[in-house]
Amino acid sequence: MKVIILSASIGGGHMSASNALKSYLLDNSKGIEVEVIDTLKYINPLLNKLIVNGYVFLVKKLSWVYEKIYDITDEENVFSLLVEAIEKLFSNKLLKLINNKEIDIIITTHPFAEEMVSVLKERGKIKVKHICIMTDYSPHNSWINNNVDHYIVSNEAMKIKMIERGIEDKKVHAYGIPIDNKFLRDIDKINVLNSEGLDPNITTVLLMGGSFGVKNIIDIYREISTIEIEFQVIVIVGNNRSLYRDMQKEIMNSSKKTKLIGFTSEVDKYMKVSDILITKPGGLTVTEALVSNIPMIIFDAIPGQEEENSKFLIENDVAVSIGNGIRCSTSIEELLKNEKRILGMKEKCKNISKPFVNKNILNLINNEI
Repeated sequence: MKVIILSASIGGGHMSASNALKSYLLDNSKGIEVEVIDTLKYINPLLNKLIVNGYVFLVKKLSWVYEKIYDITDEENVFSLLVEAIEKLFSNKLLKLINNKEIDIIITTHPFAEEMVSVLKERGKIKVKHICIMTDYSPHNSWINNNVDHYIVSNEAMKIKMIERGIEDKKVHAYGIPIDNKFLRDIDKINVLNSEGLDPNITTVLLMGGSFGVKNIIDIYREISTIEIEFQVIVIVGNNRSLYRDMQKEIMNSSKKTKLIGFTSEVDKYMKVSDILITKPGGLTVTEALVSNIPMIIFDAIPGQEEENSKFLIENDVAVSIGNGIRCSTSIEELLKNEKRILGMKEKCKNISKPFVNKNILNLINNEI
């Protein structure tokens, strides 16, 4: 059986979800072949670079413009039709790839790829089963298409919204968002904290900057350093070397015991040993946190999808919001003082998490072959 996963490197979550699913399928299904393709990069590397860089620029510098684009493309209008027309133009470049590889199942994890595959199915150019995995916590018009055979969505409320948008009930499966299976492993919290030079007997706060390594985590760190409650901090800044150096200086002036980490492939470990996660509400990070049963303090949500993710988390009482992180110490202190609420939030994380998403998708694939 040959499976192709078409994604895009716009934002941090789409490719990560694709690769997590690929790893699971290869490990748990005999004779399966799985390939992940960065769709826009395959079709036109220059176009991919322009779109990826444009996305980063809008999100970091002109978030209000990005919000307008998000809202406009969620409605049927001239702009959204123009986007669809561009996607249709490039869809033919995928046709040769699909035919040459004799694919049995196509999985898409980005709306650009989803639309291109749907166009090919609509024109009768391909008859391959198409599974679309939506990587956030609320639907958007850019994902909606009648030529998708199955939608994988992150939660039951999202399934209802998809049905309200005209998608058949039997096509929508609230399985969750694929994450690396290592998030399901047990972690020895005491040994890990001891090995990191931290105290297993006090509260641990994990502070993460997101895929862009946002610099306002420095402001947040300064704020939490003023809180008089005893706790320790793990800070993950990713590949941002400048941010790493700036955080080193901040830590020297802080009274909080702090472990600073750059890039790591062990986010699962740090989530499992921490009591609270302070993070941006990206779809994949949110999913990993829910499976790790760690309550969230969310900040600096990107207008559009991350704002919708935030609403979902707050409505389900698994997170609190601190806006852009400015003057956030009081809100964070209130949560840290409320041990009963933290325990309740952990239980709610467990109740709404979807730890078996990869297994359920594999079962769906097998049923379609």
